[in-house]
Amino acid sequence: MSDTLKDLWPGQSVPLLKALHILTHNGGLNADSRRKLKQVQHLAQLIKPAIDASLKEKDQPVLADLGAGKSYLGFILYDLYFAPAGRGKVLAVEARADLVATAKKIAAESGFDRMEFVESKIADSEAGKVDIVTALHACDTATDEAILFALKHDAKYVALVPCCQAEVARELESATNGLNQLWRHPIHRREMGAHLTNVLRGLFLEAHGYKVRVTELTGLEHSLKNEFIFAERHQRANPRARAEFEKLAKEIGAAPKLLAESII
Repeated sequence: MSDTLKDLWPGQSVPLLKALHILTHNGGLNADSRRKLKQVQHLAQLIKPAIDASLKEKDQPVLADLGAGKSYLGFILYDLYFAPAGRGKVLAVEARADLVATAKKIAAESGFDRMEFVESKIADSEAGKVDIVTALHACDTATDEAILFALKHDAKYVALVPCCQAEVARELESATNGLNQLWRHPIHRREMGAHLTNVLRGLFLEAHGYKVRVTELTGLEHSLKNEFIFAERHQRANPRARAEFEKLAKEIGAAPKLLAESII
């Protein structure tokens, strides 16, 4: 147990981590759980400035964790930041009923009364004003749905770690623009599709007035899905970024459909 505690941050709830099956009942931490914990800890550290700023600006800021899965991220953010602050709310949106039911049970047992769990697809979910949007490893177009959710609910901060991205790679198969050698082989098409998707996501956020930073989430030994997109809104629109989005999408002949349809 003493070795395991080295991996935990001061103040992290051991009972919570056991309930999430990150720690075993004996307090142990296997290799897979250690990777999961490191990912979420790194993301929590990267999101902390947005939470601190939101707590400073508002009495009851709201963080929406989309495609929440088992709600690892939402629970740890609440445990580390919202619980000690004594205010603020975490809203977890997840489409799978069994995961929502389990998360509700863990929240009740942990006394996390300012966590709310909504059984819904991201695109169908409704909320009031949201200050921070997070999406950890939301697959394929779910990350685009998270971006549109952020715009719809006027979020100031958006923190994304995209997962598998297949939509644009499929579009590249039929794209003919003189650049085809860049993605002629399937492995290159998959990598190029993922890269192009995230470039366009950044431009889309910039087009809507966000300042965007793209960096690593954590070391590759902890996650191969390692790109972290962080955006903070400073204005309502950026026509130059919108023009760059449209130009790149046109020249390549491919773009995330949800974003391309919403850029206007």
